[in-house]
Amino acid sequence: MGADAEIGALLRGARCSARLTQAQVGAACGYSPSAVSRIESGQMGVDYPTLLKLAAFLRITPDQLRASAVPGMTNIATVAGGCRSDEEDEVRRRELLTGVVAAGATAVVGAGPATAAPVDLDVALFRLPQGEPVPLPRLVGQIATARRDYCATQYARLGQVLPALIAAAAATRDVSKGRSRDEANLALARSYVLAAELANKQHSDAAWVAADRALAAARSSGIPVAVGEASRQLAIAMRRSGRPTSAVSLLTKEAADLDPSYDQTGAVRTTLLLTGAYSAATGRDRTTALALMEEAGQEADRRPAVPGLFTVEATRAQVDAYRISVLTALGTPDEGVDVAARLDVDHMPTAERRARAWTDIARMWNALGDAPQTFAALQRVEQEAPQEVRRPALRALTTGLLYGPTRVAGVREFAARTGAVAS
Repeated sequence: MGADAEIGALLRGARCSARLTQAQVGAACGYSPSAVSRIESGQMGVDYPTLLKLAAFLRITPDQLRASAVPGMTNIATVAGGCRSDEEDEVRRRELLTGVVAAGATAVVGAGPATAAPVDLDVALFRLPQGEPVPLPRLVGQIATARRDYCATQYARLGQVLPALIAAAAATRDVSKGRSRDEANLALARSYVLAAELANKQHSDAAWVAADRALAAARSSGIPVAVGEASRQLAIAMRRSGRPTSAVSLLTKEAADLDPSYDQTGAVRTTLLLTGAYSAATGRDRTTALALMEEAGQEADRRPAVPGLFTVEATRAQVDAYRISVLTALGTPDEGVDVAARLDVDHMPTAERRARAWTDIARMWNALGDAPQTFAALQRVEQEAPQEVRRPALRALTTGLLYGPTRVAGVREFAARTGAVAS
């Protein structure tokens, strides 16, 4: 495979993982959808500034780019302006990789002039700081605080504290025995679940690592609720990498292993079914998606939600929010309009869930071609969670509005404010 083809395959994989269309990528980076298609197929080369821009927008890490781009950097430089010496190619390679790090730092979730420097989870999870054991009650309290940061969409702050929190949880587990070890494994699993959730927000491959480690710790704890939480994160990573069928298989198996008569376990089971329904929908398996949605709705109606335990609550409102996203993914967003009309987003319990619900509604209206309603929903996302609206997928949705056929007042200012375009 030539350099252009390798780079194209990398770009296409990142775009699909982020659930973006070629039109959205093109709008954000100044290309037509057909040009993006030719780039992804290796039929069209790009110069290194353009590759830098594409990589930053698609959240391609330096290590990923190095694996594909460096072997063919001579070819990339040639596209830009003729053959260059090996020394010049090495300089351009360093410029490109340095540039992607800098550009990616501004594209990360929650990055902005007033936020702390973002943490690269791809690196942090493999190079955790030295951790010291802490008393279990204090560790549990620290994880609860981190979870509140996630629910409040304080992603930059969460990213800063997670590596040390995970290291402390691992050190505590390593010196614990008996029941205390089980509880420490539960704490470690939940800290890795938070890392996986944050990585999924960032469209980072670190989600795979965090979810796998979360599941290992959860199984060691012997606590079914933790196993369900970790399995859900692993399935989301599978889905984002283009394996929706495998994700559905994992989720339905784990749901079947849980006892629905126990409220906390039953609540996790409901969230597994909801995630399974959306995973099936992304694979255009309408029958499975709707069947899992129906089962999740029945579960939510049969037992009360368990407040404060999960980042996704098993409620009727949550079922409706998922139903909107499922119907949009299945290509029938018109069926979600009535669901959106009855959904009382303001009464959802956390900023993260409210912002996610408005995101689902924005995608629904966007799929229906209603730019004003799409923009109105995106504004609600920003009101609930300013860091949420800077996620790669939402920036792409914003740029789609900015360069789309319908002019909507305020979109350009919104795009500049939320990082979708340079201000």
